[in-house]
Amino acid sequence: MSQEYFAIAITRTCGSGGGSYIGRKIAADYGIDFYDQKLLRLASEDSGINETIFAQADEDTRKRLLYKVSRSVYDGRDIPPESGNFLSDRALFAHQAKVLRRLLDQESYVCVGRAADFVLKDKPRVLSVFLDASYTDRIQREMTRQGISRGEAKRYIDRLDKYRNDYYTYHTGKRWKDLSNYDLCLDTAVLGLDNCVSLIEEYMYLRFGVEKPNV
Repeated sequence: MSQEYFAIAITRTCGSGGGSYIGRKIAADYGIDFYDQKLLRLASEDSGINETIFAQADEDTRKRLLYKVSRSVYDGRDIPPESGNFLSDRALFAHQAKVLRRLLDQESYVCVGRAADFVLKDKPRVLSVFLDASYTDRIQREMTRQGISRGEAKRYIDRLDKYRNDYYTYHTGKRWKDLSNYDLCLDTAVLGLDNCVSLIEEYMYLRFGVEKPNV
């Protein structure tokens, strides 16, 4: 039964530095799967679309202006192949959402991005987490991580944050940085990444009774 399983859906701002590290650490602690780009492979297998084509179509949606001018809020419905719009942004999102929802009936997992908090909002034992840090801290992190100037780091963060905001609003009808969307909001710079891991695992125990891993 799906109630035996749990999911942790992580949303993060660019430069907060925690999405991949925290997600992978939690998944390793619990011995469960971590999904980010790997979700594309599963969605391509489920839809019957070649993974390369699926990934390219997903990448192409990042370059469009569509998210700026319209919305297509996910309502749980699949987009059938005969629709003639099987590789649209709406269909790509629906393929991934379908996989996320089905997986939760089969296993526990951690997912970063993909508006998983919204996709799984009606499922039991799902924790939605928003990771952020001050703009200054995020700029410094990207400068160090990429070896780029302050101006380049600011442009990189602003561009990626805007894409994530537009993507989230387009598919959910909600604001990406509205903290009321999430169960737990953490400042990665103030707390540190490993402390964020510990807090999330403690929250899972207190709220859902999920035993903390012995690490």
